[in-house]
Amino acid sequence: MSPSATSQSKPPVRIAQIAASNVDRHEIFAMLANAQPKEADVFCGDWMSEWNMCARGAGKAMGLEEFSYEETFVHAITPALEGLKKNGIKVAVNAGATDTEKLHERIVGIVKEKGLDLNVAYVDGDVVTDTVKKLMREGRAFKHYVDSIDYVKGGEEVLFAQCYLGAWGVARALREGADIVLCGRVADASPAVGAAAWWHGWREDQHQELACALMAGHLIECTGYMTGANFTGFKRFPKNVETGFPIAEVAADGDVVLTKASFFDAEVSVETCTSQLMYEIQGPWYFNSDVTAEITNAKLESVGKNRVRLSGIQGMPPPPTTKVGFTVQGGYQAEMHWFLVGLDVKEKAEMLEAQVRERLKAVTGLDKFHCLVFDTYGSVAEDARTQASATVDFRVFAQARDREAISHKKFFRPCIDVLNITYPAATFHLDTRQSEPKVYYEYYVSLMEQSLVKQQVHVGGQDIDIPTPTSTKTYPAEQPTHDEPGPADLKSFGPTTLAPIGYVVHARSGDKSSNVNIGLFVRHADEYEWLRSLLSTAKIKELLRDEYKGGRIDRYEFKNVLAVHFVLHDHMDRGVNSNSTYDFLGKCVAEFVRYQKIEVPNKFLDRGKI
Repeated sequence: MSPSATSQSKPPVRIAQIAASNVDRHEIFAMLANAQPKEADVFCGDWMSEWNMCARGAGKAMGLEEFSYEETFVHAITPALEGLKKNGIKVAVNAGATDTEKLHERIVGIVKEKGLDLNVAYVDGDVVTDTVKKLMREGRAFKHYVDSIDYVKGGEEVLFAQCYLGAWGVARALREGADIVLCGRVADASPAVGAAAWWHGWREDQHQELACALMAGHLIECTGYMTGANFTGFKRFPKNVETGFPIAEVAADGDVVLTKASFFDAEVSVETCTSQLMYEIQGPWYFNSDVTAEITNAKLESVGKNRVRLSGIQGMPPPPTTKVGFTVQGGYQAEMHWFLVGLDVKEKAEMLEAQVRERLKAVTGLDKFHCLVFDTYGSVAEDARTQASATVDFRVFAQARDREAISHKKFFRPCIDVLNITYPAATFHLDTRQSEPKVYYEYYVSLMEQSLVKQQVHVGGQDIDIPTPTSTKTYPAEQPTHDEPGPADLKSFGPTTLAPIGYVVHARSGDKSSNVNIGLFVRHADEYEWLRSLLSTAKIKELLRDEYKGGRIDRYEFKNVLAVHFVLHDHMDRGVNSNSTYDFLGKCVAEFVRYQKIEVPNKFLDRGKI
């Protein structure tokens, strides 16, 4: 649908992303707020992730109110307030975590102390613990959206539940005159969608425009990632590069141009934007509480230096459901480390594992651990010139419901009792802090009806209800896949050389609950037929080697951005909060695949390695 007459008269809204989760650089907020001339109309920030949602949920359940919202947001915005007021910049962020009202009180107090006339609003309704527990007691199943198992049946173990809200609370608050809109768990891109909907006066049924804004929000949500951070082409940048910060220019008709703040390095290019487009998507349907974006034909094209246009997005109605995350008491965990050096690492590791297992079995009982993992990390260099380059880390990781099973006496002590009967040069790490039992929490994601959510905006003394979408669509549980690779004969691409696939193929991976997605894409259009013909589901299993654990894999093609994308179901061992590996965000899977050697056409290698 075409935008309203009011929205047609407005220029594109410039939306800058000033934070991704709670680990971004705090000083950027004030730098951008005080920039002259101003580079954005609205600042959005995504302070929430599955990791800190779980941590804050557990803290809330234990009554630790000091951890109820993201303190880093307070540190970031405080020195920026004068600049925001001076430049008339709006702010919409999801830093409220489990107590957005409390964050609102804190920011209002700081604004008053500074004597500034800024209207601070907040959106709530995302905390649904009481609602879902009541439903569970009544027999309602909340099945895990990855494997459809009801892990939280009955609700007794649920400490906290929080659903993902959409954009209309943000849009309404801005329409009512808010300068700063504070949210709890809205979807990552919802602040950007809300800002665009407010700026242009969009209606709920303008799915095409909303979908374009949604994907703009997805592309900028991780700040530096769209401008060259976490990018497999990183070697083109100076070693001390400071990437950031992305800006999406969203027009009334949904046209999107991606750029960045002028005083930061790195780049906004088709390649960097494709890398971020591939991040965390679960297929061609990108869901939000307000709209669904169909991205099969997404296209990115350069329209100037550090300017990329996004097109090819199709808007569709939102689903009647939204994601809900459950924080659950997991138990206790601990780990300890040994060092293996030089020759016979495999045999040394096998001996150590067998001996430690036997000792734990005798002292504690292996049945006390619901997770017990022995792993070696790293490898000995081919021509090791230092002892460090010939050293491998052997890690023993354990989880148990009972704290006593992870105690010093029951875990660490049995592990080191084999010191004098094991492999040559046996040495364990003397920093034993990680071997002390610590509480961990598990985080499960399911779906719940949007009609069960009561979203409210609190602005200017008003408490305004935000209605659920009136036009929705129920989508199949499984997204449409492209299972068959392209028809080209790989021999038709000419002579080849055995080389890492990453010499000519970019890749990006990330987590969604226990799923891992990985998108692989090439630099040149004539390489795409080779890529899609090469990357069958069987081939990605081959490239994953021993990392493939037998789970379902979905395959998708995105021809306009020269990408083949896979979703590895349940690849991450219960997700970020309870994962037993070092790759707890799933980001390293891409680099492992790029490292694998295949027959690469020489004509592609002749163009230079990535």
